[in-house]
Parts: sequence; structure tokens; C-alpha cells
Amino acid sequence: MDSIFEKIRELRTQQNMTLKDLSSRSGLSISFLSQVERGNSSLAITSLQKIAEVLNVPITAFFEEQQNSQYFVPESERKQFQIEGSSAIYVRLGGDFSGRALEPFHVTLPPRQKQDVVFNHPGEEFYYILEGKVIMTVDGKEYHLSKGDSIHFPSTLDHTWYNPTEEAAQVVSVLTPVIFKTNS
Repeated sequence: MDSIFEKIRELRTQQNMTLKDLSSRSGLSISFLSQVERGNSSLAITSLQKIAEVLNVPITAFFEEQQNSQYFVPESERKQFQIEGSSAIYVRLGGDFSGRALEPFHVTLPPRQKQDVVFNHPGEEFYYILEGKVIMTVDGKEYHLSKGDSIHFPSTLDHTWYNPTEEAAQVVSVLTPVIFKTNS
């Protein structure tokens, strides 16, 4: 996670942005942002999302090195990552090229894993259950998904998920929120 803190500082300074600028645009305090950039504070996904939006980069930019025009992604080169405050394991499946609009992931939801934060943002989301069970709540309605089921909805609706079982759920997720688009 140390590289995330370094990338935040690097991107901020590349954009000639002060901590005060980042603070006023993100709603996060200057002292908190300073601690984050020094690696002295943990960072929740919601805070990282705000920082990514202000810096106009995909949230995934903090987790991996970007490569130009990479269409083919061999399994051996895929890297797992986790987001602060979540035990879900993400693996980015898609290529990386200018103008891409889709962000496909393989997500492993551990047993009894619940997303506590309700999200909504521009874009669309699609989930396909490979193994296990997932309860998706979209716009206040619960959907019980099992192996082979899928759900596709506008990300502007409040949404969250939960693995209600004692076994990990394996999910393919394809997203199009602004926070996951490349900036090239």
C-alpha cells in the first residue's frame, strides 16, 4: 500500500496542486492528506475515490503500473489487489489502452463479506456469478444471485453487495464508472 501514498503525492505535484487545493476539492482535511502522503494514515476506499476524482485518474491507477496499448493480458501478469476497508480480492482482467470504457474484474468475495458503504456514481455495472451466492441491493431492492446469474444496472442507483454464505463467491464484474476510466 505504500506505493499508493507515493502515487497520490506524485500525481498531485504533477498537476501543480497544493495539499490545500486537494483538500478543498476532495473535502478531506489538509492534515489527513499530509498524513496519507507520508504513509502515516490508512485510507478508506471512499477517501481514495474522492482523491482519484480530484486528480482525474482511475482509482486503479493507485494499485498498478499503467502500460500503453496493452490488449492481451496473460493470466501470469494479472495482479491481485485489495481496497482499504474491504476483504474482497480484485484481479483486473482488461487491457489498457487510450479511450477504453470498460473495466472488467474477477472478484473474490470472502465468506460473509459485506460491503458496508453504499455506492452510487456515473456509469453502469454488470456482475456474473461464477461460483457461490451474492445478494446485490440496488435502489433498495435485494437480488439473490447464484452461479450463472447476472445483474446489470446503472451505477447512479444506490448499490451494495453481500456474500451470505460460508464459501467464497467468485464473480466477474464489468464496470464503467468515471473513476475506472483511463486518462490517456
